[in-house]
Amino acid sequence: MINLSKIVNQNNSSSESSLHLQLKEYYHQPGDKIEYHVDKFIIDIVRKNYLIEVQTKNFSAIKKKLETLIRDYKVLLVFPIIQDKWILKFDLNNKKIIKRTLSPKHCNYYAIFEELIRMPDLICEPNLMIEALIIQANEIWVNDDRGSWKRRGWSIKDRNLIRILDQKLFSSPEHFLALLPSDLETPFTNNDLSKSIIISQRLASMMTYCLRKMNLLKIVGKKNRSNVFDFS
Repeated sequence: MINLSKIVNQNNSSSESSLHLQLKEYYHQPGDKIEYHVDKFIIDIVRKNYLIEVQTKNFSAIKKKLETLIRDYKVLLVFPIIQDKWILKFDLNNKKIIKRTLSPKHCNYYAIFEELIRMPDLICEPNLMIEALIIQANEIWVNDDRGSWKRRGWSIKDRNLIRILDQKLFSSPEHFLALLPSDLETPFTNNDLSKSIIISQRLASMMTYCLRKMNLLKIVGKKNRSNVFDFS
């Protein structure tokens, strides 16, 4: 459900998106503690056996927090990946949504490597688990003339969950390795990988970099100017 009052109220100081709040509600179970202090941090959900942190983007922002927590606690990091995103343009003058369009960008589980590359040294830590959610969501834009020139001044005001389509738990490095296509011939280059799973070479290079940091891939040579990878 779209919170129109949050959109209209430009002085709202809360940095928590509707998506973040909805995912906390989705994971909440009886007996959990919400927004609870653990050591010097506020944790989204504290459960008997582990901590749950929802991070909708930018793993860099939570890296130091995770580094500290996983020394003493098991942590589940929840990361939503938007497969289908509808952009809703909200006119502040008329106080209503004037346009709804489906974004041409559709992400899948491979998008997790765009964030993992920000903290490759933590991926193999046994106390860290990551659960990726494939979701559909709305993204609310407002015409406040404060946004990017790419959006012609429209600002992104909020995101909210429509539905969860799928979810996958990554509790060991080998779970990430399973994202490689079974028919990928080895050894391979980033170009081979990008063609095999139809992703950009940039994302393929992020993927191989992270898998190398997990000690699952190694460089075994060069093909022209490209690194050639094989399993470790």
